Amino acid sequence: MITVNPTLKTVSRHQRTLAREVYFSGIGIHTGHEVGLRFCPAKEGTGIIFKRIDLPGQPIIPATVEYVQDTSRSTIIGIKDVRVHTVEHVLSAVKAFKIDNLCIELTTIEPPVGNGSADVFVKMIEDAGIQEQTQTVPIIQLQHPVYYADENIQIVALPYEGYRVSYTLSYPDQKFLKEQFHTLTVNEKNFKEEIASCRTFSLFKEISTLMDRGLIKGGSLDNAVIITDEAILSKEGLFFDNEMARHKILDLIGDLSLVGFDFYAHIISIRSGHASNFAFAKKLLAHITMENH
Repeated sequence: MITVNPTLKTVSRHQRTLAREVYFSGIGIHTGHEVGLRFCPAKEGTGIIFKRIDLPGQPIIPATVEYVQDTSRSTIIGIKDVRVHTVEHVLSAVKAFKIDNLCIELTTIEPPVGNGSADVFVKMIEDAGIQEQTQTVPIIQLQHPVYYADENIQIVALPYEGYRVSYTLSYPDQKFLKEQFHTLTVNEKNFKEEIASCRTFSLFKEISTLMDRGLIKGGSLDNAVIITDEAILSKEGLFFDNEMARHKILDLIGDLSLVGFDFYAHIISIRSGHASNFAFAKKLLAHITMENH
């Protein structure tokens, strides 16, 4: 786990893990392979780690920014040639439920996609139950704004008494994505009711490109929302009018969890995706570890 400057303003809470192991299996969205995922309780100070139990030595990859290897279509972490793809959905649920110590065992290169949201991971956490631990974890209270911009993508973290995320999705050339907005305080209840069920989405014209790259072999209307020029294709219809913006919040929570510690801030994001989320996570980490020096 990352050690932060002890002079920073902080509050604290007890560390948390799960009360028991819990398992789920399903299809990986990019590989199309059957994959098993197991949440295993972990001792204090472990942090969130992924373990590739299908590989010799069962290598472990910590879920922190220093291990991010690719953010082109999803967030991929790894050490050398050992990788875990598409970590953002599972990490989003883990973060929202304030799980600090957890070993996530995988039987292949990516978590199961479920229905393309974080629903299944929320259910796993609730089925396992949460175990409070003795040691505490600091929550960093942001003292100054942190800002990132790249052309029409903007992300800012403002001082705030809690953890809030606001997201604006805006693609003026896309009929169904011209403008969407959602905001919420991140906690277990709000995440489960407003964010967890919101599925990944893709423009129809992007699908052939992804297939040419050997991706989305497990993708279907069972686990994604597809957007054409004339219609939104979804097996069950949209769960919310602004489901796509809400899914972007799901991704953002997962990507920013890679900072490696809790913080209080209001994150305001316009049009960000995995690459910009990662760039902002690095900037936020650097800012907080230097703040008040």
